[in-house]
Amino acid sequence: MRFLFYDRITEIDKGKAVSGVKTFALSEEFFRGHFSKKAIIPGVIFIEAMAQLLGWLIIYTHDFRLSAIMSLVEGVKVAPMLRPGLTADICGQIVSTSKRDSLGKAQVFIEGKEVASIQRIIFSHVHRIDPDELKRRFTYYSGLTPGQ
Repeated sequence: MRFLFYDRITEIDKGKAVSGVKTFALSEEFFRGHFSKKAIIPGVIFIEAMAQLLGWLIIYTHDFRLSAIMSLVEGVKVAPMLRPGLTADICGQIVSTSKRDSLGKAQVFIEGKEVASIQRIIFSHVHRIDPDELKRRFTYYSGLTPGQ
């Protein structure tokens, strides 16, 4: 099963920002058996989508020399009762980054209206990684080639 909560990265600006898109189809695995009468997109899926895109931005910013592990989220807002069939535009920005950790923020928009946001998300950095493997994953999961 794939736990990737964005469809593609649409833009990435090293050290600054990332954008991506996710269309929520009724066939998503997380809908199966979860809701008895009408499917609602769980708010945690929006949080994870924002974290995944921002994590890739941090890894890309540090030239694939580290991995980023989400360690704290604060100031989370998610609109209730969002239904399948929506296409979400996901945006994340790096506020600050160091060798040890990164601070960011992120938003989700549907038809130009903000429906979810994280005011503060901290990622701890893990340095014992294989940069070539991270580059392969980035290319596979984003559809982009490092350096584009």
